[in-house]
Order: sequence, then structure tokens, then C-alpha cells
Amino acid sequence: MSDLPEVEAAQRRTIATLVVAQAVGAVGITIGIATASLLARDLSGSEEQAGLAQTFQVLGAAVAAYLLARLMSARGRRVGLATGYLVAAAGSLLAVVAGVVGSMLVLLLGATMLGAGTAANSGARYAATDLATEEHRARALSTVVWATTIGAVAGPNLSGPAGGFADLVGIPELTGPFALGAIGMVVTSVVVAVRLRPDPLLLAREVAGRAPVDTPAEPEAAAASAPLHTASWRRTVAAVRARPVLGWAVVGLAGGHAAMVGVMVMTPLHMEHGGADLRIIGIVISVHVLGMFAFSPLVGSLTDRLGRATVLGAGGVTLLVSLVLCAAAPEGSSTRIFAGLFLLGLGWSCTTVASSTLIADHAPLDARTDVQGSADLVMGLTAAAAGGLAGVVTGAFGYPTLAVCTIALALLVLLAAFRAGRVAGSPEDVLAQLPS
Repeated sequence: MSDLPEVEAAQRRTIATLVVAQAVGAVGITIGIATASLLARDLSGSEEQAGLAQTFQVLGAAVAAYLLARLMSARGRRVGLATGYLVAAAGSLLAVVAGVVGSMLVLLLGATMLGAGTAANSGARYAATDLATEEHRARALSTVVWATTIGAVAGPNLSGPAGGFADLVGIPELTGPFALGAIGMVVTSVVVAVRLRPDPLLLAREVAGRAPVDTPAEPEAAAASAPLHTASWRRTVAAVRARPVLGWAVVGLAGGHAAMVGVMVMTPLHMEHGGADLRIIGIVISVHVLGMFAFSPLVGSLTDRLGRATVLGAGGVTLLVSLVLCAAAPEGSSTRIFAGLFLLGLGWSCTTVASSTLIADHAPLDARTDVQGSADLVMGLTAAAAGGLAGVVTGAFGYPTLAVCTIALALLVLLAAFRAGRVAGSPEDVLAQLPS
């Protein structure tokens, strides 16, 4: 595929577009993190319900990942990603409305729709691999993941100015970040709709001979005349049966994500109990985010050079070390909690990049979005369950016990890496093994 000049040019344009979309989109997603729980607390009148907004957003992201995969299967990446960002923008606006009218129900609906932005940002990492060669696939994916660093760092820091914007337009202060987030999501949708041409997935299908057209620059025309490839669990299950490595890749993806979310969400509470102030807690979370995204290009390069299963295993070991440090960290601020959270993010980066690349390697072209959407659905649901159970375990037994229990997920990632390395074969073989 890379021997075609038009494909190489399309891949460069795709990566550049997705980097911008990830950076701006991440601002729209993260800008409301600092105030979402506060707004939920004020609207519900209960601190116990303060975390519901984030929970509903995680669940919304999981469901949206699958639904957007169906849309991308039929219409391509451009339409699917642009739609996801627009739905997220509508969710942000509903959060503003919730603050104005004082409705917790409207806030939860908005938070659920906002999850579509997270799903679109996750889907963008796969879009980066559609036209990439196998030897550079992880690097392409990790470059797009890295771009999230820009928005993830800038977003929360815009919460203060967003309050001033809220006063200016006459809406509640806590809804200001959501108003700015909606603007960011709309901008991202426009960038994707205008710049993601030719569509990487449709062009990949065209080059593979599945939807030939007269000119490579217009793959959308092929989609209009070719049969639509709608996503389904049947095709996903068929792909996993034909290529068991896909199943182990999903296990690694979900296990690493659940371990990260489960420990990360309870770390601020553990630190607060020891007297750490919000500034120190914020620094720890920033260090954690740095570990998640800033080293993605290096992780991607290592994944291409050393192998997917090797880096997935390294991610499992890194998670294991981080959890031991977190379990040994006293309440409040400590070197162990700083190191533990940084390594938790770095372990997540290794497991996410390596397992996502495995999925991109081995998912057949006709079922590519099916498998990817299903994988992200499983990842999101597992993370939501981990986040919910984390509160129960921490409340009953304490944060160290939570970290110790989460070691089981790190061991699951190691098992997935070992099995993936054993069963992985040539990605192209899957095309001949699937039912038409």
C-alpha cells in the first residue's frame, strides 16, 4: 500500500488532521473534568452522587464507540468521527442547560452524550492505522495518541478562564467549561469533516480492491455504490475465532485501561485523607497524564521495533510496579504516590498502544471497524465497572487494598501479552479465514 504515492500523501494528511483533531478535541473533553463533579453535587444536593457525571460519560463513551463503529463501517472514518464530536458538543450544551435549569437528569443525559467525544478521540487512533504499513503502524497510532497530551494538559487549566466566560454570557460559573468545550468540539468536527479527505478507511478498501473507483481521490464515491459493511457482533466473533490474537489484544486493552481507571480515580481521595491540598493532588494527576500520553511516540517506535506482544508485556510489568508503589504509599503526598501514578500512566500507554496496534494488525479490512468498536466497548464497560468497584473497595478496606487487588489486572495483561505472542501470525491470513 505504501508504494502508491497517493496513499503516502493521504496518510500524511490523515495524521496531520488527526493530530489537530485530537489536540482540540481533548480540550473539549477535559475542560469540564474539574467542575463536572462539583456541578453534579450542586444539582443533586448530595456528595454521594458527585461522581455520577463522570460515570455516565464513561458509559456513554463505551456505547458510542460501538455505534460510531457501525457508522464508520458504512460511511467511513470522516463521517463517523465528525458525528461523534458533534454529539459531544450537543452533550456539552445540555450540561450548560442543566446548570441553568437546575436539572441533574439533564446533566446526566449531557454527560452520556459527551462520552461520544471520548469515543471519537479513541477511534481516531485506529484511523491513523488504516493507510499505515505494518512496520510503521504503531508509530502512526502513537503519534495521534500523543497529540492528546496537548488538550489533556490545556483543558483543565482553562477551567478558571471558563468561569469568567460564564459570567460574561450570563450562565452559571460551573457551566462555563462545558460552554467552551462545546465550541472546541464543533471546531474539531469541522476540521475532521473538511480535512479528512480522502477518507483513510474507504481509501484502504479501494486499494485492497474491495470498492474500486476510477480515481483514488474520491473513495467516498465507492462507498455510495458498494454494499454497506454494517458492524455486528457476529463478524467480530468470527474475526476473533479466526485470529485468537484479537481476543488476547482486547483482554490486554481492557485490563490495562481498567487498572489505570480503578486506581487513578481513588488517588485524590487517598491523598486528601492525608492532608494533601488540591494543588499537590493536581500535580500528581498531571504527572499521571504525562505518563499516559507524552511518551506515546517512543512507545510506538518500540512497538514497531520490538514487537507488539513484547511492549504489551512491558506495559503489564510497569503496571505491576506502579501498583506495588501505590499500595505502599502513605496517605497524603509522597514520592511513592508520584512515582506510582506516573508509572500507572506509562503502563497504560504501553498496553494501549501495543494492544491497539495488534487489533489494527489482525482485524480484517471488512470487519475492521466492527472489531475496533467492540474492543473499545469492552474497554469502556470494563473501566466503568472498575471505577465503580474501586469506590466500594476503598471505602470498605482502604486504598492500599484497592492497589493490591488491582494487581490481578496487571497479571491479566501479562497473560494476554504471553498468549498474544504465542498465537499471533501473519495479519493477512485472516482475510482468507473469515466467512464472506
